[in-house]
Amino acid sequence: MASWTEFAAVAPRIAEVFGRRHAATGALCMLATLRPDGFPRISPMEPQFFEGELWIGGMPGTAKFRDLLADPRYSLHTATVDTQVSDGDAKIWGTVEDVADPDLHQRYAADLYARTGLDLRGRAFPYFFRADVVGAASVWVGEGHLDITTWRAGGAERVVRKH
Repeated sequence: MASWTEFAAVAPRIAEVFGRRHAATGALCMLATLRPDGFPRISPMEPQFFEGELWIGGMPGTAKFRDLLADPRYSLHTATVDTQVSDGDAKIWGTVEDVADPDLHQRYAADLYARTGLDLRGRAFPYFFRADVVGAASVWVGEGHLDITTWRAGGAERVVRKH
């Protein structure tokens, strides 16, 4: 398992595509969690980068966060409407950890307010999930080929080029 900073250091191609697509969509991603009945749940959400980590936070009491409390496995896919994926596409997966640190929560809230205007300052966070990464993949189309890049924890990025 790797923090975002550790992941980006060992899988820079995937991290770059994920970061670029994350920024291009206003942070919108699709979050996959596991429902209590074992079926997947797909939910739109806006994970945020802060202090070298990727954070999954949001409205308390939602089904997706109950899912994560019960089973910390997740997958995040960058949002796209381009069927040709001309700007690339990426997904990461791993586990989350609920970090109950009120000082961190308030630093995050101040940063989020400064960047987006969303004001969570002074609020208590019932849960705040740090996303650790165990695997990732991206695609990039260009110059007459498709690059598929994969990474698994403990390994290096691997690129397969298809023409």
